[in-house]
Amino acid sequence: MTPELVLASASPARTKLLNDAGIRHRVQVSDVDEDAATAAAGPLSPAQTALLLAQAKAESVAATVVSGLVLGCDSVFEIDGQPYGKPWEPEVARARWRQMSGKSGILHTGHWLISMHDGAGGVAQGEVTSAVVHFEEVSEAEIDAYVTTGEPLQVAGAFTIDGLAGAFIAGIEGDPHTVVGLSISTLRRLLVSVGVPITDLWK
Repeated sequence: MTPELVLASASPARTKLLNDAGIRHRVQVSDVDEDAATAAAGPLSPAQTALLLAQAKAESVAATVVSGLVLGCDSVFEIDGQPYGKPWEPEVARARWRQMSGKSGILHTGHWLISMHDGAGGVAQGEVTSAVVHFEEVSEAEIDAYVTTGEPLQVAGAFTIDGLAGAFIAGIEGDPHTVVGLSISTLRRLLVSVGVPITDLWK
């Protein structure tokens, strides 16, 4: 019997990626306190932080799931050597965009897959994928207009490539899905590692 995939994320962009890739799944949002989890872990690189939070989300949901596959994901943006998550506040988003304008940053997405099918008993595999994002020079007027839409407030790095901010992205080195928040090719590798062909999850 094909196992059920549970996405431990509230991100509409991640579930859209899975839907567009034809992957059957359901969403169950975790109750992880991200600030508390990272504080407890101590100093981490941006990539390590993304994987830690992906793992925490997957484990939180897996604790309530009897069988199947649980996928946790988290994204952290790095620019000038510093990690950034969601800005939440408009002024924070404006400051981020002033910093990013005309520069390049790295978007790290952590993936953590827990398999509890066929007696696997909670086998877990994790991987971080990273992509370099090159930004156009963006004017103050464009920054103000973009922040006013609200789009950048609840996404890592204060930008999307599959939304309005696509106009401000000069190029990407790496898997674009990583920047959206879930690398489908990485998911395929993780599924293979626990003995599940991704084709078994196609709708």
